[in-house]
Amino acid sequence: MQLLLFPDSVGADLGLKDFAAISDGAVIEAQNYYRRMEDKLAIAQRAGKKDRVKAIHARICARRRDFHHQLNTRLVNSYGAIFVGNVNAQALSQTGMAKSVLDAGWSAFRTMLLYKGARTGVWVEEVDEAYSTQTCSVCESRTGPRGQEGRGVREWTCGECNTTHHRDVNAACNILAAGRRRQQQESPSLPRKRQPKAEGGEDVNK
Repeated sequence: MQLLLFPDSVGADLGLKDFAAISDGAVIEAQNYYRRMEDKLAIAQRAGKKDRVKAIHARICARRRDFHHQLNTRLVNSYGAIFVGNVNAQALSQTGMAKSVLDAGWSAFRTMLLYKGARTGVWVEEVDEAYSTQTCSVCESRTGPRGQEGRGVREWTCGECNTTHHRDVNAACNILAAGRRRQQQESPSLPRKRQPKAEGGEDVNK
């Protein structure tokens, strides 16, 4: 049996209804900072209050950045390897979902996660999330929701193995599986997460 390089690994599926679903079952609620301030922003823009508009945009960015920072810190402190889906934020920002995509800030979140992973010795990698929503993470049959009519389906049951899935957690499990496959193909000289010094000051990482 081939051992996993990082047994404490996790997959993350980024979304809009929820900001992220984690393969261990956790679901992180979308914060919608822009949406919350949209009415105040519109009032300031109509009144021509440029300084007020700038201040609101700055507040939105600061709150989003702080949310990303806190979530990324929790992730790198909890896992030895993190695999995140490569959802195409740029493409989706050209659709009717543009405001929600920009509000989520996926690209900034992933960039920060990569940076924090490098600093802490946690393996972080983007993986292809194609068909992760449609594929059953238990039996690998592609029986899940698809197409426009499937967008609103949040829970589904596999027609092959009868396992009931939370749409996004299932996708996160598939992202984790894809990441582990990639992991086994990478160079064996992977970063090792540093451990705190032992009592007496001895560095256990030597």
